[in-house]
Amino acid sequence: MAEGIAFNRFSESLKPEGERICYDPYAVRFISQDTLDFSRRNPDEARKRWERLNSSLPGVYNSIVARVRFFDDIVSSSVDEGIDQIVILGAGYDTRAYRIEGIKKGMKVFEVDHPVTQSVKTEKVMEIFGSPPDHVVYVPVDLEAEEPGLRLTEMGYDRACRTLFIMEGLVMYISPHAVERILSFMAKNSGAGSAVILDYFPQSLVDGTCDLEVGKNLRKYVEQQGEPIKFGIDDGSIENFLSQRGFSQVRNVTCDDYKRAYFHGKNENREVCSLFSFVYAMIG
Repeated sequence: MAEGIAFNRFSESLKPEGERICYDPYAVRFISQDTLDFSRRNPDEARKRWERLNSSLPGVYNSIVARVRFFDDIVSSSVDEGIDQIVILGAGYDTRAYRIEGIKKGMKVFEVDHPVTQSVKTEKVMEIFGSPPDHVVYVPVDLEAEEPGLRLTEMGYDRACRTLFIMEGLVMYISPHAVERILSFMAKNSGAGSAVILDYFPQSLVDGTCDLEVGKNLRKYVEQQGEPIKFGIDDGSIENFLSQRGFSQVRNVTCDDYKRAYFHGKNENREVCSLFSFVYAMIG
């Protein structure tokens, strides 16, 4: 899944500057050579596979690149406003620590992820930069089995600092217990002005009651990838869900919102998926 999301960022980055929704110059470095070689040697077959996938999952690709853009925008504005540190939970092949302007200036970025995934990530980072960036701290944690706060504190996380937590493409793939544990840590261990950005699916995708064809196909697809959907939030309840857990000023961004924000001009007719929603909330 991490490579698949990187491939989406790579594909979008190939588009002209005035047309692409997001841009990630490092995404290509996180795609296997076999995948790249197949696409270059068999462009017609690669295009057909891509078309079949998008046909069964209409709007999903566009919602994913919109998610990247929304999160990028929040990170950039938070950096401009003087955020002290960033914690990326379930970091996967996230490259924001290396490509967002201003992050490297005295700011720590904690990348939290499963040890296996993180070992691959750090190898790729070494290939790109030659040495680990000084401002990035890699925190190996199994989010299902471990308390991330313990390892974060050991690795230098400062609970008094104003922090931005990033949970992109994460909560839907971990158990409700793990979600509760992470949110509780944030609420109890972050400085004034801290915030979180995350995305979520509706509960109907978890229990299989979603009546949308794209929902059924998406649920089946992620299961085939070995990452079944485990957590969802009932429609219309995100504000109440987060406020009960110590969060405030909840900004829920629906498909209509990000379609209106990012898809105009040449992109006006690009379809998005109603199952993807994004959230920005203050902690406390």
